[in-house]
Formats: sequence, structure tokens, C-alpha cells
Amino acid sequence: MRKLFRLFSFAGPWAHLLIIATVALFIITGVNLLTPEIIRRVIAIMESGELESSIDQIVRLALILLGFFTLRAICQFLNSYLSHIASWNMVNRLRCVVYDHLQKLSMSYYHNKQTGELMSRVINDTTTFENLIAHALPEITTHIITIVGVLIILFTINPMLALLVCIPIPFIAVVSMIPKMMRKYFRRGQELIAELNAVLQDNFSGIKEIQVFNKQSYESQKVKEKSTLHIKALVKALFYAGVLHPSVAFITTLGTIIVLIAGPMIAIQTGLNISDIVAFLLYLNLFYAPIATLARIVEDVQHGIAGTERVFELLDVEPEIKDSPNAQKVPRLSGQLEFRNVSFSYEEDIEVLDNISFKADAGQMVAIVGPTGVGKSTISGLIARFYDPVSGSIEMDGIDIKDMTLESLRNQLSLVLQDVFLFNGTIGENIAYGTDGATPEMIKEAAKIACVDEFIESLPDNYDTFIGERGVRLSGGQKQRLSIARSVLRNSPILLLDEATSAVDTETEREIQNAIGKIKGQRTLIVIAHRLSTIKRADLIIAMQDGKIAESGSHDELIAKGGIYAALCEYQSLS
Repeated sequence: MRKLFRLFSFAGPWAHLLIIATVALFIITGVNLLTPEIIRRVIAIMESGELESSIDQIVRLALILLGFFTLRAICQFLNSYLSHIASWNMVNRLRCVVYDHLQKLSMSYYHNKQTGELMSRVINDTTTFENLIAHALPEITTHIITIVGVLIILFTINPMLALLVCIPIPFIAVVSMIPKMMRKYFRRGQELIAELNAVLQDNFSGIKEIQVFNKQSYESQKVKEKSTLHIKALVKALFYAGVLHPSVAFITTLGTIIVLIAGPMIAIQTGLNISDIVAFLLYLNLFYAPIATLARIVEDVQHGIAGTERVFELLDVEPEIKDSPNAQKVPRLSGQLEFRNVSFSYEEDIEVLDNISFKADAGQMVAIVGPTGVGKSTISGLIARFYDPVSGSIEMDGIDIKDMTLESLRNQLSLVLQDVFLFNGTIGENIAYGTDGATPEMIKEAAKIACVDEFIESLPDNYDTFIGERGVRLSGGQKQRLSIARSVLRNSPILLLDEATSAVDTETEREIQNAIGKIKGQRTLIVIAHRLSTIKRADLIIAMQDGKIAESGSHDELIAKGGIYAALCEYQSLS
């Protein structure tokens, strides 16, 4: 019930629709309860033998019945339509809430999560709410009211016969324990469909590698295994559903048999009228029909609650990186950056950075070099507060970045990664992605600075060229330069370039170096690079080893020292 109350807390803007739908539901239930009584009165008139003198009364009762049926039809429309409007809007709202929450979660949350699984939470799990709100819960409500109402009426007609009708109810209560097992397997089924989505998403993204390495059969088997496990979980849930439905149906028929045997005997002893017996049978049908369908509805409810659990499980995850209570929104800063005794580890007891300290003045170019795995890229992640240091502090213009709001901190930064991510849109849209209100002229100027304007102008649609998902139609170097243009246009005080030239050819590297040269001095550049030719002109070069700063200085100073940096330069010149 707590989960359901929490779910309905998202219904605020559409609560009035749910209220109207609920009122309509009560009216439908009332009509259903009154209908047998009107039929009983008609039969009673016919039974009295005064049919000719009672034609007007019968016509009046028939017109009342017609009015009830008309009212029921109108209320059925209102209940169905309004509950669907409310439920789908709630689904839409929850999807947006879940997506917004996912955007707030720290990078560490995504380390062991697959994209397909998260997509399943946003799409599949929230979809189950529609059936829960628009169908299952309203039907349960009306069925419970109907059962209680019918019981009261049955006891007013004949208490002894009504008591006999209640004999199967304890057996139905025992059978109703089955849905607990159904819920377990429905939840497992939703977890497995999430895993299947994750495999499919990975495979579609890596279709090139699958084909070139001839792994189609292997991946097909993986998809088959995940799909089979999903079906097995659903089949187990449906097994319990298969036991539940006929069991309830069989038990409810026992009540009818009891009435057929005991009804005539009681009628003989008490003088029960035929009209009362007919009404009793009509109400009996109203009594057992909802009990039988409750089993099916409980299945839908369990399915919906399983989805609710998974969604709220995600919403209850707290982001590790968030604004501190006293975080301040800072204006544009000069770009001065300082690390003070910073240590960091992704996992306990496995240190990645050990007591790192350095300072980059505004407008300086600072390069960080070293072999793979020494923590170079971790530094850029710490600057952007994707993670927080275990100890030490990082300051911009003398302000600890933890004392800034995340939004204002990241407004100070632009980021160019080795693995560039471009969105499925036009070249112009991708360059302007980080800048609100960018004009075509501003976009073109940024492209010139990034040395990518000539390539764009050579395309048939220029800046309106669609680049496909993740920029699939572009080369690695073209994507890198578009990413640099995006960062140039953003015009933030600090630009982080993380292995921006590691996967490009010599000519493209030269063009990227030219682009960096145009920016140098205009903003603070933090350049992480394997290719040392990219960073020879840096004001400060930091050589790292085993998570520590081994040496620092200018290119000439470090060459003269003959240390790690000099050895790296010699190795690259030989290779």
C-alpha cells in the first residue's frame, strides 16, 4: 500500500480526473446492484396475477431500467476515458522523473549498469503503471464494493441461503495466496527483459565489430539465452496464474450448486417467492463473477507492483556527487585551477592518485603525460566533479569546487574526450550543443578555430548535414575537431582535452594542434596526452608515474633533466 500511495502522489495534476472516474465507477456499481431488484419487482408483479392492471407500472420500471443502463454507459465511458488520460499522463510524468533522476546520478552509478537495463526501467517498468491505474485498481474497487453490496442484499432476502453461499469464501482466501509467487516471477521477468534490452543495445552499437569478427552466432546465442530466461520466468508466473484462475472458478461454482440444492428446500419451508429466488440467483451471479475475475486482476496488480518496486528502487538511489547545503552559484571565473594534496581511489585500498598538487594560472596550458593507468584521465573527471577526492581539495580562483553548485562549476568547463560523443543530428546542432542561443555565424567561427570549417563546407548540406548516430558518418579526426569546435563555441574559462589526438593520423593531429594553438592563451587548457608532440608548447608539463607527480616543468626543462618525460620523448621519436 505504501508503494501505491507513493505512486499516486505523482497524480496531482490529474487527480480531478481520477476522482470523476472513481465517482463514475461507484455509479456503475450502484446500477449493477439495483438492476436485479427492478427485475425482481417486475417478476413479483407478474407473480401476483394482476398483470393487466400493472402494465403502466411495468413500463415505468422498464423505463427506469433503460435510464439506469444509459447512465451506466455514460459512466463507463467517463471511467474508461478519464482513467486512461490520468494514467498515461502519470506514466509520462514518471518517465520524465526517472530520466531526470538518472541524469543526477554520479558516474560511479553507471560503472556496472548497462544502457539497455536503464532504458527498460524508464520505458517498460513505467508502462505497467497504466494497466495498474486504469484497469486493475478500479476493477478491484468496484468488485469489492459489489461483493459487499451483494452480500448485504442476499442477507436481506434470505439469511440462511446467504450463509450457505459464503461457504466457498474461505477456500478462495486460501487460493489467493498464490499471487505472492506470481509477483516474484513477474519481477524476475522484468529484470530479465531489462538484461535482454542491455544485450541488444550493446550488440546494435557494436554491430561492426560483431560482423568483422564473425561473432554473429555467438551473439545470437546470447540473445537467445536471455530471451529464453525471460520467457521461462513469465511461464512460471503464468503457471501460478493458470492454477489460480480455474481454482477460483471451480470454487465459485460450488456456491451455485449449493443454492440449487438448498434453495428449493428453503423455499418450501419458508415460503420464499419465485421473484426472490430469481433475484437471489441474479445477485449470486453478481457475487461470484467479481470473485472469479479478482484472480486475473490480482495478476495485473502484481505485475504493476513489480514495476513500481523497480522504479522506486531506482528513484531511491542518492547521487554521490551533489550540491552541498552551502553551495554557491559562482559567476564566470578567470580559469585559475589548483590541486592541493589530492588523493583518489575508485575502490577502497586501490589508490589511483596519491597526493597530487599543481597550479594552472588563468590562460596557461598545462599538459599531463605518463603511461596508461597512472590517473591522467581521473584528473579531468575530478575537475568536472564526476567524482570527489578522497582527500585534498581542488580550487578554481581560490574557491573549493565543492562550495560551488554543480551547474555553475560545469559552466566553467568544456571537455574534449578521446571517445567523442556526437548526437544524432546535424553538424551545426552538435557544435552548438553546449551553447544556448548560438547563431550560425558563431557556429562557423568556432568551426574555423577548430580547423574543421573547410571539411564542413565541402559537404552538400554544409552545417545542416546529418551525421548519424554517434557521428557514424564521420572519421575519428573529424569528430575530434567537431568536439573542439563545440568547446570553442562554449567559451568556458577552462578547456579539458583528454587524449584528443590519440586516435588520429599525423595530418589530423597537426590540424588539432593548430586548433589548440589558436585557443592557447585565451583560456586555461588542461591537456592530457600520450602523443607528446601535442604538448611541447605547454607552459607546464606534469609527468606522472604510479599515481604521483614524478616531475614537472617546461618541455626544455624536462628534457634537460633526462627523467621520465625525456625517456617518453625519446621512445616516441624512435617509434
